[in-house]
Amino acid sequence: MTLTAMLENTIQQHGSKSALAHKPKGGTYQDISYTQFGESIAAFRSGLIAQGIQKDDRVAILSENRPEWAIADFGILAAGAVTVPMFSTLTAAQVGYILKDSGAKIICVSTEKQLEKVTAIRSDVPTLEQVILFEPVEGEYPDGVIGFEEVCYRDGEMAPTETPDETNEEDIATIIYTSGTTGAPKGVMLTHANFISNLEACTSLIDIGETDVLLSFLPLSHVFERLGGHYVPLFSGAKVAYAESPFTVAQNMQEVMPTVMLSVPRLYETMHDRILRAVQAGSSLKQKIFHWGVSVGSAVSSAVQQGRKPSAILQLKARIADKLVFAKLKAATGGRLRFFVSGGAALPQSIAEFFHAAGLLILEGYGLTETSPVISLNHPERWKFGTVGVPVPGIEVQIAEDGEILTRGPHVMKGYFNNEAATAEVINADRWFHTGDIGMIDEDGFLKITDRKKNIIVLSNGKNVAPQPIESELVQSPFINQIMLVGNERKNLAALIVPNFDELKAWAAENNVETSDLGAMHQTREVQQLIQREMRSRLTDFADFEQVRRFELLENEFTQENDEMTPTLKLKRNVIIEKYGDVIEQMYPEDS
Repeated sequence: MTLTAMLENTIQQHGSKSALAHKPKGGTYQDISYTQFGESIAAFRSGLIAQGIQKDDRVAILSENRPEWAIADFGILAAGAVTVPMFSTLTAAQVGYILKDSGAKIICVSTEKQLEKVTAIRSDVPTLEQVILFEPVEGEYPDGVIGFEEVCYRDGEMAPTETPDETNEEDIATIIYTSGTTGAPKGVMLTHANFISNLEACTSLIDIGETDVLLSFLPLSHVFERLGGHYVPLFSGAKVAYAESPFTVAQNMQEVMPTVMLSVPRLYETMHDRILRAVQAGSSLKQKIFHWGVSVGSAVSSAVQQGRKPSAILQLKARIADKLVFAKLKAATGGRLRFFVSGGAALPQSIAEFFHAAGLLILEGYGLTETSPVISLNHPERWKFGTVGVPVPGIEVQIAEDGEILTRGPHVMKGYFNNEAATAEVINADRWFHTGDIGMIDEDGFLKITDRKKNIIVLSNGKNVAPQPIESELVQSPFINQIMLVGNERKNLAALIVPNFDELKAWAAENNVETSDLGAMHQTREVQQLIQREMRSRLTDFADFEQVRRFELLENEFTQENDEMTPTLKLKRNVIIEKYGDVIEQMYPEDS
């Protein structure tokens, strides 16, 4: 069974039902049926073969989420070729590296903006023969560029080929290049069997069906969205609606009314912060009602987590709280949401508990690109906040002596493309994959992630500090937007902090602190004491050696554009440490 064969089964069962939905600029959402989707895939497959694509050739996609992305992916697979997805935020140099390393013959790009990146590096990529542009342009296409419609509709008609599909489940379906927080990106080879085993394991735990609608806004180039927001719904007869952009998600939720949504923790944190800011701006009566509603919701949540039925009085209070406090929040998600799914980074437990108190369940999972991706998952019938769930069916998980999480099974990648040495470093002779994450399995079988193995900070006294839990706690402060701990081989921890500039300026204005010069404001005694109080109050449950003793407030956010974050919004710690080396040294004057 291959990915294309599984989709063909769905098309036969749900032909007239909507498979995809997209919103043209200035328009409203338009549906594409499963039958239309299948016809477009067949036409694109035919066009690729006419362009000379053969089995196992690599075809890249550089595009935002849109119907053409899905059509291209399945068309590539149906041609027996390999999809090489790229984040639309990559630079021209990064695009060039992936094209050269993968040996891609064709690249599909969404817009002229993305085409410019390819044009800039095309002479350095000898294997690249053709560029397919999704959005039509006026006039003639540049040399070596062909329109998506022309590929699908030769001579004005859709022209499927008679060439048989010879793909088998052990063939490579995709090569996904890791974000590369350290070193050059590596191409992860995932087979049809890898994906199918993982989607079958996940759908055995989470019921996705033909009545479901998913709003897709995480990049399809990321394996989390590729599986959970692309393959899973399309093999389940559900509908995938594409957000116009990451900045229109709130509006698109109102229009699409999704039943399921996948996101990284940042979305939930942003929603939480906006809610609290709105409450703080309201009257004292509204604030009291809100906090009462949260306390009622928390009591209901606690009872559910303990397997108890809430009392009749508590259920009555919950109905009132839902009407007075939480109805607007649910309406903001479209009003039909069954649950959220969170992945890609650690979800603060307090955020999960808040949303559950409001009647919205966030199911957190865990995995890596190399594991197709899901290793463990909380699901509607069995979940525990503060964990990443239980291992999905059909795979093995064990904790090594040093605390590293190991996994084995049909979900583990075939290897890194053209890099046997790197493959041997992470997959041992017994086929155990070393995740590089530190964790533990609790008494109920739930997996809990402590941190990345390479992120562990070793203090000069030999104490090991996992920065992630501390950073996750501190970033809950309304005054802290981003934070990165440092302190390797130092006596104690320090932090580089990007403040929440709006909140900090508002606080400074209320407390008569000059705000015209950002740098000067950061150095005032009042602001320094505010941040110190925030850290002390939020780290009371952490050990003495885990306390942050020093910090520096930065004037600029960590961004992808400055190469400080990956496309999945993970901090590139080595890059940041090098960039702010002088600042870090100033926080440790005794070591100078």
